Amino acid sequence: MQQRVLDFITAEISDSRPCPTLREICTRFGFRSPRAAACHLEALRKKGLISWDQGKSRTLRVISPIHRGSRFIDVPLFGSIPAGLAEDRAQEPEAFVSVDEAAFGFMPTGRTFALRVSGNSMIGKHICEGDIALLEHGVEPRPGQTVAALIDGRSTLKTFRVKHSKPYLQAENTKYPDQIPCEELMVQGVLRGIIRKVRD
Repeated sequence: MQQRVLDFITAEISDSRPCPTLREICTRFGFRSPRAAACHLEALRKKGLISWDQGKSRTLRVISPIHRGSRFIDVPLFGSIPAGLAEDRAQEPEAFVSVDEAAFGFMPTGRTFALRVSGNSMIGKHICEGDIALLEHGVEPRPGQTVAALIDGRSTLKTFRVKHSKPYLQAENTKYPDQIPCEELMVQGVLRGIIRKVRD
């Protein structure tokens, strides 16, 4: 019966008609009371198949299978970061990117941010020009992890390494040298994922 109720709601909405009310669902299926219809709707809601706005009429909507079980989080995009030679660059908020936690396997937090990659020094890790790097601020980096870092006041995206207890940054492209800090190396974020736009 739940599938029949879902099919009815979907058909009504697909035909550009207002979503059905409890009373209309009762009439369609011969339920004796709105409570019976409400129980079916609640069961469908718990399965993630429909939703509605509490306290508002005719807000019933069917959730697309693409979005079922997903939780999208908006992550701030703070411009670009060089994946080449370090550059002196101030980061300014630019936009937001929506991240599906189910697809990336991690829960974005208030410390998650995104940067657009420029340059090709990280192609050995399949990080390319134009990719969007998702990073987590405040995480202690482990050797071998990709990080966004300030090295002597300039920003870059590189692999974090430690040699003789001294941290440095390594490119994943033999055309670029290791970057050893003269004064300061400050990790701004550890890489959590990459978003890539398909290019023709």
